[in-house]
Amino acid sequence: MARRCIAALEHLLIFIVTLDFTFNFTSAQLRYSLPEELTTGAVVGNIAKDLGLESSVLIDRGFRIVSGSKDSLFHLSDNGVLHISRKIDREEVCDQTASCIINIKTVLENPLEVHYVTIEVLDVNDHSPTFPENETHLEISESALSGARFQLQDARDPDSGLFSVQQYKLSQNDHFRLEIKDRGQDGKIPVLFLHKSLDREVARSHRLLLTAVDGGKPPKSGTMGIVINVLDVNDNMPVFTRESYTVELNENSPVGTTVIQVNATDKDEGLNGEVVYSFGNNVNNKLRKLFEIDAIKGVITVKGLLDYEAKDRYEIDIKASDKGPVPLSTEKVSS
Repeated sequence: MARRCIAALEHLLIFIVTLDFTFNFTSAQLRYSLPEELTTGAVVGNIAKDLGLESSVLIDRGFRIVSGSKDSLFHLSDNGVLHISRKIDREEVCDQTASCIINIKTVLENPLEVHYVTIEVLDVNDHSPTFPENETHLEISESALSGARFQLQDARDPDSGLFSVQQYKLSQNDHFRLEIKDRGQDGKIPVLFLHKSLDREVARSHRLLLTAVDGGKPPKSGTMGIVINVLDVNDNMPVFTRESYTVELNENSPVGTTVIQVNATDKDEGLNGEVVYSFGNNVNNKLRKLFEIDAIKGVITVKGLLDYEAKDRYEIDIKASDKGPVPLSTEKVSS
């Protein structure tokens, strides 16, 4: 019974030793770094030399790459040198990660050796900042107060770190300044700051140029045009082309006779700038029976019978109003 137990233990020991011998292999870790955009065939590193391997035995031992998330980017030559199989675009491979690491595994057989290789792809400033649009349009009311802020679209740069967008610049102008909102890893956001109030009657629109600049040496940049259309508010009243109107009229002038045509203009836009005419609030009913005014054209015509003996002079207040939601008006005297 004891002999059988000892024999079984010997078989167990032999099995354990054999198992350990089967999986006894050598492994090492190598690390290389290279800039992106190197040409096809460029050398990454001499793996054989760095591991102290004789190049003469590499073919017989089947030295090869066996795995790696992006091992197709590299290939081994017969002498154990690692090369680039195609040009590497860091932004394509790593998609703006903070560091671009590629891991591959190489193997030699008889005896088995596994070596892990880490390759860091370094960023180069090979992209310029770009905006989603070449030109953007903003509509800002002329009633907007100084201090108002308007967030703009940010520029994107596929490069990372200092080679990404670092600052924005705004073309020189009298009304706007630029503020930058820093969102950390999400980048920098340009914000338009209204420094001086707008006046549509002075300028209906403003054209600015926004420039995004990266941190390369020399830096790369991209631009976007900004067109600001100033929206009108009813801040101008109609103005008559003359201070007063005087006309002589025969007492026997028939009904429909044109007395005079008045004219007023308004600098505002749309309904705020459309002028309509009427008699002033002080024009009494007697005058309204003798004269009438065309609300659109401003033409005053005879409506009733004029009698010189009854009255030889009339003073008529004429009002010009715009069509704004809160109309502004001006009154003039016609005699």
